[in-house]
Amino acid sequence: MLSKVKSMSLSGLQGYLVEIQTDISNGLPEFNIVGLPDMSVKESKKRVVTAIKNSNIEFPSKKILINLAPANLKKEGSIFDLAIAIGILIAIDKIHNINITELAQTIIIGELSLDGKINRVNGILPICLEAKKLGIRKVIIPKENFNEASIIKNLKIIPVENLEQLIKYLNNEIKIETVLNKKQNIEPKYNIDFSEVKGQENVKRALEITAAGGHNCLLIGSPGVGKTMLAKRLNTILPELNLEEAIETTKIHSIAGELKTDGLITQRPFRMPHHTVPISTVIGGGKIPKPGEISLAHNGVLFFDEIPEFSRKTLDALREPIENRKIVINRLTGSYVYPCNFMFIASMNPCPCGYYGDEEKECNCTKQEIHKYLNKISGPLLDRMDIQVEVKRPQYEKLKSNVKIETSEEIRKRVNNARIIQIERYKKYHIYSNSELTSILINKFCKLDKQAESILENAFKKLKLSVRLYEKILKVARTIADLDQKENIEYKHIAEAIQYRSLDRKYDN
Repeated sequence: MLSKVKSMSLSGLQGYLVEIQTDISNGLPEFNIVGLPDMSVKESKKRVVTAIKNSNIEFPSKKILINLAPANLKKEGSIFDLAIAIGILIAIDKIHNINITELAQTIIIGELSLDGKINRVNGILPICLEAKKLGIRKVIIPKENFNEASIIKNLKIIPVENLEQLIKYLNNEIKIETVLNKKQNIEPKYNIDFSEVKGQENVKRALEITAAGGHNCLLIGSPGVGKTMLAKRLNTILPELNLEEAIETTKIHSIAGELKTDGLITQRPFRMPHHTVPISTVIGGGKIPKPGEISLAHNGVLFFDEIPEFSRKTLDALREPIENRKIVINRLTGSYVYPCNFMFIASMNPCPCGYYGDEEKECNCTKQEIHKYLNKISGPLLDRMDIQVEVKRPQYEKLKSNVKIETSEEIRKRVNNARIIQIERYKKYHIYSNSELTSILINKFCKLDKQAESILENAFKKLKLSVRLYEKILKVARTIADLDQKENIEYKHIAEAIQYRSLDRKYDN
C-alpha cells in the first residue's frame, strides 16, 4: 500500500516541502530510505521501528520503501522521523480515519525517541514560517517546540508529546488543545547600565553615535581602562527590536540550536566569540552548514575583544559580510545564505605590552613590535570601522564623584529619536540607518555647508583619506546631525566625525 505525508526541510533560511512517500509490499523484510538522505536520516530507520514497537503496534515484516521527494535535494537531520513513522502507520492502516484533503495541507515535524516520545528539534520557527508561505494550514510539531511556533498567526499548530497520542489524534479519537496566536512581549530587560560607568564621557558619546547610526566602532586603550565593560553596555542603548526583527533573529538562533527562551528573542544579540575559535564558528559552515557568530549577531552586536589576537584569516573573512550584510556558504549540496546585519565592535591594546601612549605607565615595546602588532589588522578592515575612539584611564576624581550619571534609558531615547528620523528619511530606499548609505545616497542626503566642506577638504588632504574613509566620515556626521535634530550637516558635526578618525594618524607607524 502507498501513503503520502508532508514534511519540510531548510536550506539556510529558505524552506521547501518534502513529501514522504511510503510503499509497503510483500517480499523479504527490508527497510530502505531513498531521496538523498544523509546519515542522520538513514539512522531514523532504527528509531522509527523501535518507537512504533514501543507504542504497542506490531511493525510490519514486509518490504518497506521510503522516498523523500524531491529526490534531487539533500535531506538532513532527524526532523523526518515522525513523518516517516506516520507514513508507515497510514500504509498499514493503523491510521485510517483521516481526512486526505486536510492531510495534504499538513506538515509533520519531529524526532522520535525509542520509547515513542517526540523530541524537540531545531529550526521550528523558520520551518513554520516557510510552511505558511507555501500554503500549509496545519503543522504537527513536538510539544517542547510549541511556545516557539505559537507566535505565528493564521497557522494551526498541533503540539504532540508522543507517537501514541498523535495516532489517536489523527484517528479523531482525541482532541489536542492549541492556542493559535500567543501575544509576545518584546520589551528587553538588562542587568547592566551605562549609569554604572563613571567617567569615559567621550567614549559614551562615541557609542551613542555608534548606536544611533548602526556604525562599526573600534575602542583602543590600555588594559583595564574599561573597553570591554563599555562595549557590553552598548546593547542597553540600542533601539528595541520590532516584531519583524525579533522573529528574524529568533529564526537564526532556532536553526543554530541556540534558542534558550520559550518564545521570541526580546533583546538584540550580543555575541563575543573567543579569539581561539575557528573561522567556521565565526563565519558559519560545517558539514551541515549552520549560522556562525556573524549571523547569530544579526540585528545586534558582534564584539571582538582584543581583535589583534584573532587570526588574520578570520579577520579578513569579515570584510565582505560587513559590507554585504549577508554570508553565502557554498557546499556540494548547495548554497546556504544567512543574513548578518550586525554592528561590529572591536577593542584592542595599542601595542603588545598595552601601554603605548598611556599617561601613567611607560611602554616598553619597540617601534618594530608596535608596527607588527598593529599590522595584524588589515587596512581594509580598519577602513570599515566607522568610528575609532581612544579609551583613556578614568581620573580618580571622576570615580569618587557623586554627580548623577545618565542612564542607558536616557541615552536610548536620543538614539531612538535619531533612528526614527533615519527610518522616515530612507523609507523609499529600503534601508534603516546611516551606516547603510550607498555612495549615491551619501551625495543625496549628506549635504554640507561651506564651513563644513572646507574642514572636510583639509582633513582629506592632511589625513590622506581613502574614498571609503571619506564616505565613513560623512555617514558619521549625518548621524551626529540626526542626534542634534538638524536637517543639514554643520561645521561642528563634521568636526566631531573627523575626530573619530584621528587615531589613523596617531597609530600610523
